[in-house]
Amino acid sequence: MNSRPRPAPAPAPMPDAAGDEQASAQGPGAAAVPVPPAGMVEVHGVSKFFGDVVAVSDVTFAVRAGVTALLGPNGAGKSTLFRMMCGLTPPSRGTVRVLGADARRNRDVRGRIGLSPQQDALFDRLDALEFVTIAAATQGVADPEAAGRHALGIVELDPDDHRPVSGYSKGMRQRTKLAAALVHDPEVLILDEPLNGLDPVQRRRMIELLEDLGAQGRCVLVSSHVLEEVARLGSRILVIAQGRLVASGDYRELRELMDDRPHRISIEADRPRDLAAALVSSGTVVGVRIEGDVVVADTLQADRLGREVAPLAKDLGARLRQVIPLDEDLESVFRYLVERR
Repeated sequence: MNSRPRPAPAPAPMPDAAGDEQASAQGPGAAAVPVPPAGMVEVHGVSKFFGDVVAVSDVTFAVRAGVTALLGPNGAGKSTLFRMMCGLTPPSRGTVRVLGADARRNRDVRGRIGLSPQQDALFDRLDALEFVTIAAATQGVADPEAAGRHALGIVELDPDDHRPVSGYSKGMRQRTKLAAALVHDPEVLILDEPLNGLDPVQRRRMIELLEDLGAQGRCVLVSSHVLEEVARLGSRILVIAQGRLVASGDYRELRELMDDRPHRISIEADRPRDLAAALVSSGTVVGVRIEGDVVVADTLQADRLGREVAPLAKDLGARLRQVIPLDEDLESVFRYLVERR
């Protein structure tokens, strides 16, 4: 990223989760970056109140084709945002546009959205084909059973397995819900915690499927509260906390928003005490500690430290083994943005 966001007195334009050019944050002292003019999903100034409870507060973003992850702790407002996108509940303030229209008022647009809800509520007495066929018929698909078989094939379920879905594993139930969301060939897929309860193999295959769907030109929005899942889904992230959009962009770029906190770098080398002293003398670090053969350095100049650590080690006659950033993982970014610590 070329520059960090700076405070702006004017309201921020819509951050684009699909642009991947620069991270942005919404909140005190942070401004969003400009976005391309149109997204497949556009949320502008949206708030949602339930009595005195504020579920979503002044959220703005735009999303284009591909996979975008909506990351936030439980209760952050992710499901409420999804319900507004699908037209299931209106915003209290602001506007939500999917494919250029309000899904709550436009039936055609609702038919171009596929939703897999977080709730694990299926018609448990039906088998998977019956369940997905009903979803196809509800969407007005010309040949519901054929469409149901095709959708189950996409998620790698056997349409001729006549067990009721009540006997399915959690992973199979998740894939059944995804098949129902896909059965009418939607352009926008909204998937609420679709990886929840999957074992590692199922999770990997589901992520591959979601990536394929995004590569086909669909807009795939996936919510999760699990950091590992979001890191594997890709770089497009919207971070939601306490009903607010606190950041958007690539999580490595989001690290640059943490400009009031030093970067922490692990430097493994022999002669660690001499190397630590040289780093302090060079002015590239604001703090160091030594853990065995490792120098843990805090720096506000990570690029400079990266350039200078090898020459410093060479001058000392020290063997440099590895240099690893300790706080550029998604967990560190998430903890900082959500908990501000």
